[in-house]
Amino acid sequence: MPEFNLQIDGMHCGSCVRRVTQALASTEGVQVEEVRIGSARLSSVADTAPVEPALAALAKIGFAARLES
Repeated sequence: MPEFNLQIDGMHCGSCVRRVTQALASTEGVQVEEVRIGSARLSSVADTAPVEPALAALAKIGFAARLES
């Protein structure tokens, strides 16, 4: 199960954490492991990590994000 981390800009409170968690949890193929202010640790049920769909889900709710190296 591939894991990946995202760095998320613009998060500042518990409400942001809740919105990000909900958006990522509703993204197909993404399993949310942990969301904190400014980051998310995710895994995938597929062989490859669905990074682009996760980034798109976050952009849809107004958060810029990038894959953490």
